[in-house]
Amino acid sequence: MIRYTLRCDNEHGFESWFPSAEGFERLRAGGRLVCAVCGSTQVAKSLMAPAVQPARSVPKKPAEGPLGAPASEVEAAIASLRQHIEANSDYVGLNFATEARAMHEGTLPERAIYGEARFDEARALLAEGVPVAPLPFLPRRKVN
Repeated sequence: MIRYTLRCDNEHGFESWFPSAEGFERLRAGGRLVCAVCGSTQVAKSLMAPAVQPARSVPKKPAEGPLGAPASEVEAAIASLRQHIEANSDYVGLNFATEARAMHEGTLPERAIYGEARFDEARALLAEGVPVAPLPFLPRRKVN
């Protein structure tokens, strides 16, 4: 396994592991590398610093701030979005596709809902004209 520091054409930096240098090139050439922030497929290797371990006698500094604090602006925005959705919507769990379809057809009163759907269910909802979108977070029951 090899770790590369990558950067997209929008200057978003991130790291990823690959089975080999050839594996990285194969994925990049096939357009299968995607920026986790903006979705761009224009991803290239960035400058990488070697991972040097400090001496064992150097004490490690504790992390700044509380452990649950968002580490970046993106994490803070996702946390804010999650809080807004949970406060203003009903969680319907695995019944999401059924309830969304029923509201679209008018057999249930419309309300804001969120839940879980398999990929094929979400694709079918979109094909039927039901407005759905994936959320950038997992349901609380699936998070440690």
